[in-house]
Amino acid sequence: MPEKRRDSKGRVLKDGESQRANGTYDYRYTDIHKKRRCIYAKTLAELRKKEDEIRRDIADGIDYAAGEITVAEWVDRYINLKRGLKQNSMRAYGSAVNRIHADPFGQKPVKSVKLSDAKGWFVFLHDKGIKQNTIGVLQSVIRPAFEMAVDDDLIRKNPFKFKLSDVIPKDAYVRDALTKEQQEQYLQFVQDCGGNYYDDIVILLGTGLRVSELYGLTRSDIDFERRCIHVRRQLCRTAEKPYFITAPKTKSGIRTIPMTDAVYLALKRVMKNRTSPKVELLVDGHSGFLFLDKSGMPKVAMHLENYMRGIQGKFEKSCKHSVPRVTPHVLRHTFCTNVQQAGLDVKSLQYLMGHSNASVTLDVYTHSNYDSVEKAFEQIASNL
Repeated sequence: MPEKRRDSKGRVLKDGESQRANGTYDYRYTDIHKKRRCIYAKTLAELRKKEDEIRRDIADGIDYAAGEITVAEWVDRYINLKRGLKQNSMRAYGSAVNRIHADPFGQKPVKSVKLSDAKGWFVFLHDKGIKQNTIGVLQSVIRPAFEMAVDDDLIRKNPFKFKLSDVIPKDAYVRDALTKEQQEQYLQFVQDCGGNYYDDIVILLGTGLRVSELYGLTRSDIDFERRCIHVRRQLCRTAEKPYFITAPKTKSGIRTIPMTDAVYLALKRVMKNRTSPKVELLVDGHSGFLFLDKSGMPKVAMHLENYMRGIQGKFEKSCKHSVPRVTPHVLRHTFCTNVQQAGLDVKSLQYLMGHSNASVTLDVYTHSNYDSVEKAFEQIASNL
């Protein structure tokens, strides 16, 4: 009978186990793909713990060796399989992937990540000052990537399958709709300041358009006879790509919006004051953009955002009481709230906002106060 192999401490080694010259241990085995593999450990106890995991994984069809791939490498594999993403989504995903690569967490083996590790990483990021929304984008990338790892039998459970709000508090800036008085004050202030953004703001406040939808309008999208605006596209810009066209945010974003008198007059002024350039810029097959800057180039969201950011401090000083921060998206919130409080039914409001789900319209974009609730209550009180 052959003599059993032992380590330097006299302990009997099992099949596949051996002690190396430097005193560490290794274990050789055949994986589920019939390939020879080898793992290492500093101690025999540590090695046998890994052996037990390997045997259990092989019995369950889990690919232990593939689980050694890092989180960053696995996320890359997941992203490379994605197709049909919009350019803005790809940009957001790209930022998330870059953050994963730059963080030490990205170098952890996929198989080693536990639920507590995933939650702990998000808490660590939040404590560093990263907002919940940004961490939410990270989760929207890494959670389906780990779900793919489960489907590919690399791991048993997805450690990122938890509700983010249970771990990270909501800290996003809350957009408040402007009151009627604040709307009047702001429009008057913008008009007094001069510049060529007054009509843009009037139209946003009277239509609820996204700013990229506003600047995607061409002359052919305006129907003065029927007094309506056809929303068909968004005009966008990034550091890498000066101008490009995308479809509205959702399929419901393709819509027709009626003009109020204020919007009608503002669009008339825009048309009248628009100086046609010698050569109309052609962007992805579209030209004749309605809103141009001083150089005769189409405006993009950045133009208006910078303008509104620049006058915010002056507006606050001009008011005797505190005012909310005004942004293009606050104007959209305000429009939605105004229309809802005026009594428009939910489905019509959802259509005007271009939302695919009515719950977004009501839960995110509308705001009620006591005055509006009191007025609505008075209208139905007699029927109670």
